[in-house]
Parts: sequence; C-alpha cells; structure tokens
Amino acid sequence: MLSTYTSGDFQLGVTTNGKGCKLASRIKRELVNSLPSDIDAICKQVGELRRQIQMEDKAESEHGEHEDDAINNHKFNSFVPEFNKTQEDLKLQRARWLSQIVEYYPLNKLGSISLKDLSSAYKLHKQANVPGAKEEDSEAGQMTLVGSGPGSVSLLTLGALQAIQTADLVLADKLVPQQVLDVIPTTHHTRLFIARKFPGNAEKAQEELLTLGLEALRRGEKVVRLKQGDPYIFGRGGEEFNFFLQHGFKPTVVPGITSALAAPVLSNIPMTHRDVADQVLICTGTGRRGAVPNLPDFVSSRTTVFLMALHRVVELIPLLVNDKKWDENLPVAIVERASCPDQRVIRTTLSKVGDAVEACGSRPPGLLVTGYACEVICKNSGSESLPWVVEEGCNSGDDGELKRIVELVNGNCKESTAVVSPNLQKEIAA
Repeated sequence: MLSTYTSGDFQLGVTTNGKGCKLASRIKRELVNSLPSDIDAICKQVGELRRQIQMEDKAESEHGEHEDDAINNHKFNSFVPEFNKTQEDLKLQRARWLSQIVEYYPLNKLGSISLKDLSSAYKLHKQANVPGAKEEDSEAGQMTLVGSGPGSVSLLTLGALQAIQTADLVLADKLVPQQVLDVIPTTHHTRLFIARKFPGNAEKAQEELLTLGLEALRRGEKVVRLKQGDPYIFGRGGEEFNFFLQHGFKPTVVPGITSALAAPVLSNIPMTHRDVADQVLICTGTGRRGAVPNLPDFVSSRTTVFLMALHRVVELIPLLVNDKKWDENLPVAIVERASCPDQRVIRTTLSKVGDAVEACGSRPPGLLVTGYACEVICKNSGSESLPWVVEEGCNSGDDGELKRIVELVNGNCKESTAVVSPNLQKEIAA
C-alpha cells in the first residue's frame, strides 16, 4: 500500500513493497519533515517559471516536455559558448539556467527565484577606474578564499568552518552543496549570494561576484569566497587573489580538499599503487572560453584525473586514443557528487565511457579518473551488453553529528548529546 503526502502541486508516495505499512508511513513522515515547509510553493514557483520561459522564449525544452529538470540527461551540463552563441543557444538559455538552478541551488531558496534571476543582462555596478587613483583600503574589510572540499560537511577543514562562521557575506560557487551552506550561521545575519555561473554566462557571473565582494570589502565587511574543492585547483583562486590584491585587499587563502584527490579515495581507487601507478596528473577537459586544452600523452604508470570534462567526454576520447595514443581499454571511473549521499561511480573503459555518460546521464559535479589503478580494488565486471558498472551512495562521515557540534559551539542548539572537548570548542570558535 502506498503511503502518500500531498501539499499543493507536491505529491510524495512511499511503498515498502508489502514489507510494512507502518514503516512506509514512518519513512514518509521523515522525508516530509526533511523538506522545506513551503515545498508546495517551491513546486508552484518552478512550474510557473518554466511556463513563462516556454511562452516568452518560444522554445521547447531540448530535454523533452516532461524532463525540464534534466537531472539524468547527458546534455544537462553541456558546454555553451559564451561569446559565440547560436540562435538556438539564446532560445534555450533561460531554460538551461532554470534546469541548473533546480539541480544546484539549496531547495529552500527555490521558492524565491524569479525571471530576473535568469536574465543574462546583469546590471553590474561600475567600478571607478581613474588613472593614478589609489584604492581606499579599509582596515576592517577582510577577504578569505575558502575551499569547501568535495561536498560533505565532514570534509570541511576547521579553518574553513571558522571563516564561514565569522563572515558577513558569503559568495558561494553554485556547486557548493546545501549541506555545506547550512553551516552558515543564521544568528550572525550572514548574507549568502550564490554564483549565477550558468551555461553561457560564466564570465559575467564572475565579474558580478568580484564586484559584490569588492563593494562589501569597502564597507569594512568580512567576505568569504566559498569555492568547491580547493581554491587553487581549477578554481580561479589565483585570479581572484590578484584582483582583490590590486584593489588594496590581500586575501587569506584556506585550502580545501580537492575532489581530484578525494573522489578516487571515496570510490576505492588508490591513485598510486606499487607496480601499477607511480605518478598522478590533474588536468582539465575545458580550456579558456571552452577550448579543448592541450591533452597529456599516455603514460601507463600514471593515474590521470580530468576535471570539467564529462560534458565533452565524447569529443575528448577520440583525441586521447588517436592523437595521444591512449589505450582504449584503459580502466576508467566517472565519480559524480563525491562524498555526498547521492554519490555515483560508473566504472568502465576509455572506449566505452562516452556511451556510459549518454546512457546514465549526468549528475554534476563529476570528474573522470583514468588509469590501471582504477582496477586495483574494484574490478569492472560489466558484460558485453552493458560494459559498465554503476555504484550508488557514499558514507564519508557523520555530517549530522558535525552539524550538531557546530550548533552547540555557536549556542544554537538547546539540547545535544554531542560531547565536544574544550580544545575542539576553542579551535572551532576561535
């Protein structure tokens, strides 16, 4: 029997396949309690935005009439040229952006999204650019570039947590998951702005972030630029450091655990292994303005991790095999949403990875791990008819317990069974 819940346009049904009606009811209650209280308004708002976009842009969704969210569509995160858009790109731009907002933004913020947020014509505040003028430095204004790790709260560093807890403004990447954003304190009235880096808008959105950060610094505020992974591993951290330094504010940089190193560990891939792999290479699949980067030659004893590559993997594989002489039977693994509860690992070979992406869809952010180390622990037991293996889920640590510790230290938790040592309390709250 199906245990159901209905609130406006939102409907939820849970079944245990005859294993227990009370259990289904309990699971339903737990799920409903974990959702935002205005889930019906969120469904209504997203549906209304979708209707307006289809009507105003006169564009049918490339993902199908009933697949506007495109969570499992391999075109969901496809590259859109920002400076050379076709008419089709322009027609689908806001539809693409809505799809990405639904996938990336915190669920409790979807009810306030408007068409204005989906416009590419951002009104960026003009910066004074008088030759010879000296930027006014505020002693109180502080900029911190913070790496938030791959996604799990348990993989946040204490330095990252401290910076987030003391910030006046957090400028977050769209890839930073909700469980990390949830540690932003509500009692401190910290403002949160999420980057609008949707397909075809990356450069304008980056300018917007820099402008917002600079304005807050000039007001004497503490600003955290919250980045997924590590700020200096394909995170434009160096560019942002130089930008703020040139305007009179020297940032502090808090390292984060990059997904390039965490994802293989969380998917049972030892990146180095005796007699198998003695070197590691981290590279990108997307160069400046979407260009194909200079791809590496094949080294059999190397584990290579490609970031920002899954959206064009069908294009990259022939270049690796034909031009760079990579082994088409090389074991590879796609790791998506590493360290999050919905982590997914797809194990296959280099020649089949394009087919796997198209068949399984996209669950960004994700990366591609290549090399014989991919089969040291977990073998690809796929068959000829289905030459890949899919693994779901991840248990990277007790995020719930860590959140309770954060609440306890900040005085936001009335009751807690967590036991925190005095030294840990001092280190977190310092």
